Amino acid sequence: MERVLVGFDPGRDKCGLAVVQTQPAWQVLHREVVPAQEALPRLGALWRQFGAERLILGDQTTARQWKSQLELLLPPHQIVLVDERHSSEEARRRYWEVYRPRWWQHLLPKGLRLPERAYDDLVALILVERYWRGQKTAKPT
Repeated sequence: MERVLVGFDPGRDKCGLAVVQTQPAWQVLHREVVPAQEALPRLGALWRQFGAERLILGDQTTARQWKSQLELLLPPHQIVLVDERHSSEEARRRYWEVYRPRWWQHLLPKGLRLPERAYDDLVALILVERYWRGQKTAKPT
């Protein structure tokens, strides 16, 4: 079983990255949002720095073009596509758990609060969580 996973939320303008250690205990080691043109070099650096074993990639919007670029960087068997439907909405909700609203933002209904920073890194983390849950519940074939 993999010890270090990298989540990658690809986008046209910006990309989310998350590095997660799964063993001996689940721990988020790193999260960041980078401009799309910096994503591949940054991903490669994180891959080497943390000794990652699998890249978890969202399967929607720009996944196909990103996957072909990633396969120049990593062996194809280390790249896994996962369903990213509704992950942005989930990340937006989680944003307020990670970054507590300031006192005046508490007065706004949750749906009207606007995040102060990009949260693509949280999407990348959610992709890793979805992959990990799938691995934990998969039955041997």
